Amino acid sequence: MIRYNIPDLIQCLNTEVEDALIDRMPSLTVVGSQWGDEGKGKIVDYLAEDAQFVVRFQGGNNAGHSVKIGEELFKLHHLPSGILRRGKFSVIGNGVVIDPGVLIQELDGLESRGVSTKNLRISERAHVIMPYHKLLDGTEERLKRGSRVGTTGRGIGPAYSDKASRIGVRMCDLVEEEVLSEKLAFLIPHKQRLLEFYDDSTRLDENKILREYSEYGKRLRAHVTDTGALIGSALAKNKNVLFEGAQGTMLDIDHGTYPYVTSSLTVAANAASGSGVPPSAIGDVYGVMKAYTTRVGEGPFPTELCDDIGSKIAEKGGEFGTTTGRSRRCGWLDLVVTKYSHSLNGFTGIAMTKIDVLGGFDKIKICTHYRLDGKKVTRFPTDLRVLQRCEPVYKTLRGWEEIEGKRLENILAKGFRALPGTMKEYIRFVEKEMSVPVSVLGLGRRRNELLDFRKKKWKAK
Repeated sequence: MIRYNIPDLIQCLNTEVEDALIDRMPSLTVVGSQWGDEGKGKIVDYLAEDAQFVVRFQGGNNAGHSVKIGEELFKLHHLPSGILRRGKFSVIGNGVVIDPGVLIQELDGLESRGVSTKNLRISERAHVIMPYHKLLDGTEERLKRGSRVGTTGRGIGPAYSDKASRIGVRMCDLVEEEVLSEKLAFLIPHKQRLLEFYDDSTRLDENKILREYSEYGKRLRAHVTDTGALIGSALAKNKNVLFEGAQGTMLDIDHGTYPYVTSSLTVAANAASGSGVPPSAIGDVYGVMKAYTTRVGEGPFPTELCDDIGSKIAEKGGEFGTTTGRSRRCGWLDLVVTKYSHSLNGFTGIAMTKIDVLGGFDKIKICTHYRLDGKKVTRFPTDLRVLQRCEPVYKTLRGWEEIEGKRLENILAKGFRALPGTMKEYIRFVEKEMSVPVSVLGLGRRRNELLDFRKKKWKAK
């Protein structure tokens, strides 16, 4: 049987927990409002200062978060950004798919840099990415040819497919060698036949995989527990819980630009299901919004700039994927996208990032709606054939000078009133169009280079 983290579970065996969950929870959910890469890592790292628990609720190591602390840059893939804050519990929820080898490398890398990972907890219900998932991911993507989605090749989709097919390996299986052996005895022949069908000559070695993954299980055993009970207990005790999403709303498998999406539900509603808590546990929802728009991989992108302006934004913004290193496609801010995202997530605040990247442009554009066959379109289309025919309609605003050095220091010291007037106009225009306040404003890559406009902040318990 699985060896539970006993101190965690003792906290959860409390008859008052279920009754307490009825009340509004001291929680905050952070999700991407675009196609991912909005800068969630920096925002979550900042907000985690006042949280006791930070919970990653979906995705896998196909997502990457970068956080710059001083001159040190941390690149996270599986781990919640809260891992960089001392004394916080970092939780990988049941909605995540885990590559245990990659996770262990990430843990070892942080420990070698002086970051403690002892407070990491991993859901026993989270599914495991196996070697055959990565093989099938690459093979299936190659066979799609002209219909390629642009996956990372890390086995995320096939792992979620096995989960839906009810043949997946979970973390509770990984830490029990006998159970893992029984599962592999069925799965390896099955996956071998599938690889052969795809004309992949790779031979799966069942014993080798069992030995390797059993060792992973031993390494991770101490972190594996019933995280749903742990989070529920924390909420019932009025602890601040921060739910951290990966990717962005437009990559949601149900609501995004299907099929050019990820394999999980990226919207705020999944914070509950992907963490093992009730929907009533979701409190405020912050949408992280880049001051312009980017996306990686294939799929339509109405405001994409295939010109010198797009290249300049990419260069200034360092628009290269944390996980893959792939360059990101860049374009003007698309309010059709972000309003659609708001309709799905119910944002109570916006965390706008990288507004500093737009410094130095004489004019800045914002897409307010699309035009299709002479008609105004304000709702993001479901049919991608329709979307490809839509033309973005822009509002042009005045730009502002570069913000750096002493000027940036002055703004960070004095706040909103010290921002360039035209930047204020930009922010206010977005707030008015979205009907959501900008709560946090990112002005650079470093941890402290942001402004916090929230009227009510968490108080650490």
